[in-house]
Amino acid sequence: MPSQKLITIIGPTAIGKTNLAVNLALSIDAEIISADSRQVYRRMDIGTGKDLSEYKVDNCRIPYHLIDIKNAGEEYDVFQFQNDFYKAFQDINSRNKIPILCGGSGMYIEAALNPYKMIPLPDHSEWRDELLKMDHEELIERLNKLRPTQHNTTDLTDMERTIRAIEIESLKQNQRESIISPLQEYVVFGLNIDRDKLRERIKLRLDSRLEGGMIEEVKNLIADGVSKQSLFYYGLEYRFISSFLTGEITYEQMYVKLLQAIRRFAKKQMTWFRRMERNGIKINWIDAELNTEQKVEYIKASL
Repeated sequence: MPSQKLITIIGPTAIGKTNLAVNLALSIDAEIISADSRQVYRRMDIGTGKDLSEYKVDNCRIPYHLIDIKNAGEEYDVFQFQNDFYKAFQDINSRNKIPILCGGSGMYIEAALNPYKMIPLPDHSEWRDELLKMDHEELIERLNKLRPTQHNTTDLTDMERTIRAIEIESLKQNQRESIISPLQEYVVFGLNIDRDKLRERIKLRLDSRLEGGMIEEVKNLIADGVSKQSLFYYGLEYRFISSFLTGEITYEQMYVKLLQAIRRFAKKQMTWFRRMERNGIKINWIDAELNTEQKVEYIKASL
């Protein structure tokens, strides 16, 4: 493989991305960079699906990056991820290893593959205060002028989303400094499976995580002072389990709501990946029901 090339493995939750990435890494002497927005947090293992035991194959420990780099309760965003990705990518390349980016966070995947460095936006400014004085219809009108081809209707659902979209679009159009990514070339492989089979996989994995101590994990985070607001921010498992632990919902309600939410999330992930394709990112789709050896050989033959 040429230097500065990245292998990327994507797919919806519960489809087996980590297992494939680890076995591929063993086969080609690679290291894995996680593209998961929650696996960066320490002590959030079960709910985020780190599956760290999978990183050991045939008594070989596969090196991984961007897992367990922040404390629970701290903030982490896509801008920080992109910077951390650059560092990990260059570190792996400097040791003549092959980097494999693996994850299901579409925004993080795109940030890594973006040819330019993203610049974080300030949350507060005089200009933002000016936007806050407008009503929602005025904000939508301004966004439509900035972005006439409006695809993302979620940016129109509430004022905060619309203001943020205006800020992002304005930055894109006014940005003059372009910092080039160290990434020169990449190839993307996506795992896919029949929808009903994925839904069943999600249920089986949820059952396994609950039996494996996921509720105790959330209970310990709360006991250590992680706020409920932070737990809501960290996503579905932490949101619904914390509501159960505080008595807002029953166990049965928690289970049903969580299962439904994870299945909806998997559908949103696939929608994001399809949008990536429409925007020009080629994804080589692989049947997730192939055995691991077949999937690894397919990827190696495609490089």
